[in-house]
Amino acid sequence: MLIHNIDPVLFSIGGFELRYYSLAYIFGFLLAYFILLHFVKKGKIENIDRDKLDSYLIYVILGSVIGARLGYFFSKVQDPFLNILDIVKVWEGGMAFHGGLIGLVIVTLLFCKKYKIKFYELADVMVIPAALALFLGRVMNFVNGELVGIKSNVSWCVQFSNYEGCRHPSQLYESLKNLFIFFVLIIYNKKERKSGTLFWLFILLYGGLRFLITFLRDDPRIFLNLSGGQWLSLSMFLIALVVLIRRKN
Repeated sequence: MLIHNIDPVLFSIGGFELRYYSLAYIFGFLLAYFILLHFVKKGKIENIDRDKLDSYLIYVILGSVIGARLGYFFSKVQDPFLNILDIVKVWEGGMAFHGGLIGLVIVTLLFCKKYKIKFYELADVMVIPAALALFLGRVMNFVNGELVGIKSNVSWCVQFSNYEGCRHPSQLYESLKNLFIFFVLIIYNKKERKSGTLFWLFILLYGGLRFLITFLRDDPRIFLNLSGGQWLSLSMFLIALVVLIRRKN
């Protein structure tokens, strides 16, 4: 058994705190920028240059953060203590992956329409740093001691503060899942493929693996003993599976 006693605050000055979780977002956006820049220089995306990429990064930041925040609030809509004004308090935490993904897809579609860029060309590249950024984010969830797993007696279970019993470190399971997806995308990117295949492969892998891992996560179940996140992840998997089969045929 491991005891979780990690301070989520890197340092504080007066009333200002810099948390490790914030660094995950900062590094995630930087990784996205430089990985995209690498592909732009190689000519993998038509009609985009460094200036447009700078603009796209702003789209990515706004779309993913606002989408993730809205997704979190929609998941808590039945909470009687929920205050709509708290939606701007991103420093208090509360981000939902599925909302962030929807926000990212929407702003990417808008950006591609504005600059006449093929959506799949950009999306195929964008999912690569996205998987790596999600890896960092889940590691920081572990640092924060949040999104804990169900109770367990496995030798690597973790005792988290404010939670009863020893639990699966489901955050680390998910981080390894995201790292696995990253390497699959890197390998598959080197092969001949139809445009859009990497994007839908990401949706397929993330949805399927997230659905399975969430059985070990201490999330409230809403229907048929599945959580809301599991239903969304299962939908991702099934949609991507149908799309990939149809595209192959």
